[in-house]
Amino acid sequence: MTDAWVALEPGADPGARLGVLRRAHEAFTSAGRVERPVRPVVAASWRRSARARVSPDGSARVELAEDDLSAYREGHPLARAMPLFRELMGAYARDGEHLVAVCDASGRLLWVEGDARSRRRAGRMNFVPGARWAESSVGTNAPGTALALDRPVQVFAAEHFLRPVHPWTCAAAPLHDPHTGRLLGAVDITGGDSLAHPHSLAFVQAVARAAESHLALSAPLRRDDDDRALLYALGRDEALLVTGGSRVRLSRRHSEILVLLARHPEGLPGDRLLCELYEDESVTPVTLRAELSRLRRLLGDGLLRSRPYRLTVPVEADFTVVARRLGSGAVAAAMGAYAGPLLPRSQAPAVVRLRGRLEGELRAALVARADPGLLSDWVHSPWGEDDCAAWRALAEVAPVRQRPVVRARMRELDGELRAPAPVRGSPFATVSQRPPS
Repeated sequence: MTDAWVALEPGADPGARLGVLRRAHEAFTSAGRVERPVRPVVAASWRRSARARVSPDGSARVELAEDDLSAYREGHPLARAMPLFRELMGAYARDGEHLVAVCDASGRLLWVEGDARSRRRAGRMNFVPGARWAESSVGTNAPGTALALDRPVQVFAAEHFLRPVHPWTCAAAPLHDPHTGRLLGAVDITGGDSLAHPHSLAFVQAVARAAESHLALSAPLRRDDDDRALLYALGRDEALLVTGGSRVRLSRRHSEILVLLARHPEGLPGDRLLCELYEDESVTPVTLRAELSRLRRLLGDGLLRSRPYRLTVPVEADFTVVARRLGSGAVAAAMGAYAGPLLPRSQAPAVVRLRGRLEGELRAALVARADPGLLSDWVHSPWGEDDCAAWRALAEVAPVRQRPVVRARMRELDGELRAPAPVRGSPFATVSQRPPS
């Protein structure tokens, strides 16, 4: 096979491959053993699914009812791309008895359109708008795995982790904000064995690229009257500064400096900036001045001033947007704007404090709100998967059939804190148990 992301090489017999994959799926779910011809990308996804305690006989959960779904879709950035998806994929889906699906970055399906009979069949496994198809919820599937890996992927028949999904084949590609690179969701084509071809993956990749271009043109960067700059520092170690129609990716140290100056528009004197940036008290003011000089050259004339150090244009930072929404009680909106911890690897004292404060305030708001969907988003994120307080809150409000899984995860976290000890065995016994490769 020439492309590890394509399910079948040209000329392969789907029927023959299906039988072998079903036996391999049974070997993994019963004994944790990966057998040929399971692709490495699928084997890795199966292991993640097992660690997330996904049941191979489970089903997707509908998290957004019709009223909530309608309002959420209207405000989602991908709503602007839906006319393009329908134009490029609509006829292809109807003629081929396929489905077109678009999900958000959490794996919730926002739109599922296409052949009416296929929609009815898909509805029986909850492949419907409002249902969560994240890999951590339902295991290996094209949209969920594309989001987990942030790259296009095709999933064929028994490569799906859930047995009820074995009759289907799908190909999906992630979608990003063209200005910030933030993951917005994924676009997916789902159908029968005829989709198990390299062309379907290439097709959905091309559609994703066209959609990102469409989003860039429909909401282009523009220079506001006040030359406001935009700073994106959540969920990334190297911040992105957008100003005057240009994008500047910053080094880690320059990212820390911009975060602090955005946090203090009045400016910071050099001695305080030095203390806020460096753990090592032996770092001299000369080192800081050298960094600021390099930053000034990078940003161009006029954007960075000294005495005190400050930015000459207003800065709208993504972390201040989250804080502002939390302050107004808009918890769902704050969660939607939270792309991850602030400069996750930064050890600058002021950044560490700001990161911890923002994360703590958001967690507290989620726990107080007690919304199962929002709490589920948090605990299934990379930064919330080990958050005991959030898991406990979710256990109180999760649907009855989900509570055993949530409580099992809580017990695992408690066990890891007391005596973490890896034990080999069934992939569904504990998080510490990992199937052999």
